[in-house]
Amino acid sequence: MRYGVQRAVRRIVRWGAWAFGVLGLGAQAASAQPASSTAPSAPAPFTARLGERARPVPAMLHPDGGLALRADALAEALGGRLRRDPVRAGRFRFEVGAVGLGIEQGTSLVIAGDDTLVLGREVFRAAGALYVPVALASDLLPRLGTGVLFDAEKREIRRFAPVSAGRRANDATRRPASVPADASVRAEPDRTAVRAPETRAGSRQRIVVVDAGHGGRDTGMSGPIGGGPRIYEKNVTLAVSKQLQRALEDRGVRVVMTRTADTLIGLYDRGPIANAAKGDLFVSIHVNAANPKWKNPGAARGFETYFLAEAKTEDERRVAAMENEAVKFETKADVSGDDPLGFIMRDMAQNEHLRESMQLASLIQGAMRTVHPGPNRGVKQAGLVVLVTAFMPAVLVEIGFGTNPAEASYITNPQRQAELAERLADAIVRYLAKYDRKVGG
Repeated sequence: MRYGVQRAVRRIVRWGAWAFGVLGLGAQAASAQPASSTAPSAPAPFTARLGERARPVPAMLHPDGGLALRADALAEALGGRLRRDPVRAGRFRFEVGAVGLGIEQGTSLVIAGDDTLVLGREVFRAAGALYVPVALASDLLPRLGTGVLFDAEKREIRRFAPVSAGRRANDATRRPASVPADASVRAEPDRTAVRAPETRAGSRQRIVVVDAGHGGRDTGMSGPIGGGPRIYEKNVTLAVSKQLQRALEDRGVRVVMTRTADTLIGLYDRGPIANAAKGDLFVSIHVNAANPKWKNPGAARGFETYFLAEAKTEDERRVAAMENEAVKFETKADVSGDDPLGFIMRDMAQNEHLRESMQLASLIQGAMRTVHPGPNRGVKQAGLVVLVTAFMPAVLVEIGFGTNPAEASYITNPQRQAELAERLADAIVRYLAKYDRKVGG
């Protein structure tokens, strides 16, 4: 009975993929074509970005309408390759990351594992090179867990490759050794690192997605109020996120960073990066800012952690509005608001992880209070855009008020950043251990 149900579901998925390919992918490919009725015979190339590297991908008009991309250039620009089948002429394997797609000249079928998907238009050869419909990049690669995102308006294909622990082997910027805390501020914390739970035979290594808030032209908050060295949120969040990456990797956790440099990543792109990486947790690092209308805004201090739910207080709504304001730096934000089924599925996925997110936030608050000189402002909830599309336990951590001179100095001190990162890593690993025990039970 179970096998029959699985076969039925597989047939439905394949039928849906075929219908979607015929009706949807063709339209999406056509939408990327220049609107002019006298389109040039050689359209401008697309840009493929892998991390900070950008390469052009030649494009041309598809004989059946829409656009097509040169397959070998696309694969190589995304860090993959195009391999020719040594047995059957005209058949190729398009590889990106761990995903391999079987494509064949003269057909619109794509073989992905045990599934057969439809591109809507055929793969063809022109000027000695193989070309694939743009739908391969606009829909199939993003849906198959390659970390690829497609932006038709910018004519960009972006792949966010996971940051592996191996890259840190020769890293000369290892976190500084922790120094004794100022006894007048707080007691010396326990520095015994919490280790990640041992993975069971056949289970995979836990993955935590660390998100450094803001970036690029979106500087985030700036401070402090009343003078002192000027700080910008995007710089602080990146520094702390890198420290957190190192602390987690030291504990045996695999880390994926949404950004590793001063670049702008859209709020609606950060969750999909985590989903594509098959993350277990999503942790977004931010710096708080006081409301200028408060009686003494420069005196506001403390740390707090948010999970995704409807804001209940004016202060929670203030933080949500402040963090969500970064959307204005994006040229496009597509949340498929007119898709009822998509809304239902997203709502179900988020409700599933709400309780887990709240528990993770509580552990983080408890860990930070052992080292942070500011008051514990507690676990809070708000409709934060950056958490909406991450379908896993997800939290946003406000590590302190950059508008307060003392806390601005604290959160920009590399030694204190490392100290905070250690405690955040401990809380995350404790949560993972609890989750493993729960699942094991």
